[in-house]
Amino acid sequence: MVGMSGPHVVRGSVSLPEAELMWRFSRSSGPGGQHVNTSDSQVELRFDLARTEALPEVRKARALERLAGRLVDGVVTVRASEHRSQWRNRETAAVRLAALLAEATAPPPKPRRPTRIPRGINERRLREKKQRAQTKRGRNGRDWS
Repeated sequence: MVGMSGPHVVRGSVSLPEAELMWRFSRSSGPGGQHVNTSDSQVELRFDLARTEALPEVRKARALERLAGRLVDGVVTVRASEHRSQWRNRETAAVRLAALLAEATAPPPKPRRPTRIPRGINERRLREKKQRAQTKRGRNGRDWS
């Protein structure tokens, strides 16, 4: 694993432990040259979200709920095959997984506090509406004889 950029931070002090990441490599699809038939440059990164100890229980439960559609037996999978080099695809997959988990573990947004529309704004809107109606009524060509 020499050369990989350090631990991939999910949120705050939480990062993905290298031991819990499962890598699989295969040949990328699409056109290529002589080298393409022999190199396994596509990367599939799997992370067992259900059994991980890296995430606090609250965040883990939140991620399991939000990523329910993507999980297969509690495992989230990310693929990368944009680059020609396996190393760059590994980097891309790891960053993508970290971003996915960061989004899934984010706290829910604060509830919106309903506010009233100020009376002045409403009155101005109605005044401008009447003005516009008056302008359009003035374009009526009935009294042009």
